[in-house]
Amino acid sequence: MDISVHRTGELSAADRAAWTALQSAAPVPGAAELGNPFLAPEFALAVGRCRRGVRIAVVREGGEPVAYFPFQRTATGVGRAVGLGVSDAQGVVHRPGFTWDARELLRACGLAVFEYDHLVAGQRPFEAYASGTFASPVIDVDRGYDVYLAGLRERSPKFTRTTLAKERRLGRDVGGVRYVHDERDPAVLRTLMGWKSAQYRRTGRGDRFAHEWITGLAHQLFHTRSGPFAGILSVLYAGRRPVAAHFGLRTGRVLACWFPAYDPAFAKYSPGLVLHLRMAEAAAAEGIGHLDLGRGRKEYKDALKTREIQVSEGWVTRRHPVAVGHRARRAPARALRNAVVARPELFDPADRWLKRWGKIRSK
Repeated sequence: MDISVHRTGELSAADRAAWTALQSAAPVPGAAELGNPFLAPEFALAVGRCRRGVRIAVVREGGEPVAYFPFQRTATGVGRAVGLGVSDAQGVVHRPGFTWDARELLRACGLAVFEYDHLVAGQRPFEAYASGTFASPVIDVDRGYDVYLAGLRERSPKFTRTTLAKERRLGRDVGGVRYVHDERDPAVLRTLMGWKSAQYRRTGRGDRFAHEWITGLAHQLFHTRSGPFAGILSVLYAGRRPVAAHFGLRTGRVLACWFPAYDPAFAKYSPGLVLHLRMAEAAAAEGIGHLDLGRGRKEYKDALKTREIQVSEGWVTRRHPVAVGHRARRAPARALRNAVVARPELFDPADRWLKRWGKIRSK
């Protein structure tokens, strides 16, 4: 097994094509989650234009590429998944049946430790070091939108009936409801970012778009079109006014949901839920297999999901003082956060406190 490590600008067109081909073959059993757009070369390369230290390890057998491992590396050898903090799928993209030794891979990449928080299923050499596994809800539309909607009506009849009624009322009260699945106006993307920043502040969360690299990354991906990969801005309009929007990433069979938000002035119409139903309908028409709603506890995800996939977080470490120090710094905070999120008796009071703090901060 031959492992070479490249800067993002050094990755050849042939390697990018081979990487994409491995993703296209991902629906085979045991590798289905590798088709996620956060594992596409376009995402890693875009992060590399916004952040230092992004590298791509290429694994070859008999001269042929069999795996690609994107990561970020510090000068001291601390490795993180590409886009850690905003990436909802991480791991090694590989051909079916390929396996690797986790520590050998780290050694070849010059890493003392590799940290991940959304490791996709099937990465057994990395999963052995996971500290926790978490649900990531998905909406299956591979059998068509009508089948999905019929299932939603059966599982949650009141929710479905109420949401569709609110869509009709939105049209009557505000103006004709119109959905654009792939909006190309960058001004609408800026509107979405403004809504999302306000939501982060209102709910007491850190504003991701206050970080220049995340804003720059979203703009780059909005303008990226490469084979099956694209940044997709979906917008729900009432009359001529956008009332809800979502920016995410797609590959051939997966639409990864990323940044959804809506105009709070229209909250009584639940425009975010209406938007997600329209997204599911459009995705099904385009041949998408499922929408990945991403890890995290949210009521709307529980209402819309058809099933859950699993993602893991943890550290792969070598015997190295840098690895010991990094894990000692990061592990306590992560363990506390997960304990709070996993227990309603802790999460609900914490969530209410954050929202109160958000209201104070927003004044």
